[in-house]
Amino acid sequence: MIEENENLFNVKKLLDEHRLVETFFAQDAPLQENDDDAEYWHNLAALRDLLSRIPSEEIVRVIEALDPAERLLVWNEVREDRGESLLDMLDDGVRGGLVWDSHFRNKKTMVCAFELRNGRLSQISVNTPDDLKMIQPIWVDLVAPTPEIRSWIGRFFDIDLPNPGTLTDLEASARFYVEENGEIHLHSDFLFDSKEESRNVAVALILHRDILFTVRTEELPVFRLQRLRARTQPGYVTDGKDVLLDLYAADAEYSADALEDIYAELGEVSRHVLGTELTDAEAAKILADIAREEDLNGRIRRNVHDTRRAVSFLTRGKFLNPNQLEDALQIMRDIESLDGHTSFLFGKINFLMDATVGFININQNKVIKIFSVASVALLPPTLIASIYGMNFKGWFPELDWEYGYPFSLLLMALSVGFPIWFFRKKGWLN
Repeated sequence: MIEENENLFNVKKLLDEHRLVETFFAQDAPLQENDDDAEYWHNLAALRDLLSRIPSEEIVRVIEALDPAERLLVWNEVREDRGESLLDMLDDGVRGGLVWDSHFRNKKTMVCAFELRNGRLSQISVNTPDDLKMIQPIWVDLVAPTPEIRSWIGRFFDIDLPNPGTLTDLEASARFYVEENGEIHLHSDFLFDSKEESRNVAVALILHRDILFTVRTEELPVFRLQRLRARTQPGYVTDGKDVLLDLYAADAEYSADALEDIYAELGEVSRHVLGTELTDAEAAKILADIAREEDLNGRIRRNVHDTRRAVSFLTRGKFLNPNQLEDALQIMRDIESLDGHTSFLFGKINFLMDATVGFININQNKVIKIFSVASVALLPPTLIASIYGMNFKGWFPELDWEYGYPFSLLLMALSVGFPIWFFRKKGWLN
């Protein structure tokens, strides 16, 4: 007990010193790790070193004895090494405060629960652990959750939530499976398409006790669309499986919209390629546009293929009721139609790319043609100049003639002009 009080005293002493230094520097300039504010960072390092020597059980008692602001500071110094074990030992109220205070430091993180009310989904932003205790959600959506948030929600619902940052490390064969306790796990790719970039984002979807849990690294248009429809259309969903199927249906619809955008973009490219004569700069820009559309088309094809595998897994596993099975089969039919569109677009993209490269080759041939004509036209005058350069007296009376050099220059001009006139007359220079 004496050692425990001593640890608490030493921690509070370092926290007081840190607060004084922080207040001092806050009046001057933003804190940076340099010589002028070395004392600030020295206090943090001293606190970190002290906490590393204190057993976890005593750190728990120290954290619970501090006020909320001091708790968060101490927690941030120990969370990386012993965060999970400390959370298990902390009081529920203290644990919840630490998890959510640190959560709000990450603006990307968002946790929402959805409860069915009057046939519509009602969205509830989860700001504290107590927010989940008063509802019965059918969908819990987590965007970029911290390890603490995943751990707390996992304990609350008795589920192990995966780290969204490691979803792409899974083998393709390990992305759809059923746990021994009946949990249905699906790790699927969802399309994200914007003016700046397009990519596939991995999402973990887990059905546990008729509740759908979705975990991902960022917000996606498909999820926003699903939330909007479920909130505005009564009877749109009735349980977690409905939400899951509608997410896949919305993903297929979003992919179809992206394909329509590709059609429009390729239409503009076709008018440029087939309607006007292209410069090399214009052709280079068109090639870049075609490559971007080809990349998006490939991502759409991969995305719908992944959706097909997920829906097929649900139908083969007999997890769905008759109405849901019919919805799943309709999703499969929609995906089949998208496959034909992506194949057609690949053919159109290849044609436009070949046509653009052909225009580049034509432009390059024009340049080579100019050099070829020039080199052929200059051969006769070069021959004349080389002959007169030999200076053989007696053979060339023009050497003693005062108009000899003008005469040789006239011969050179005629030797250039006659071939060009002849080639033009034959149409070989057109």
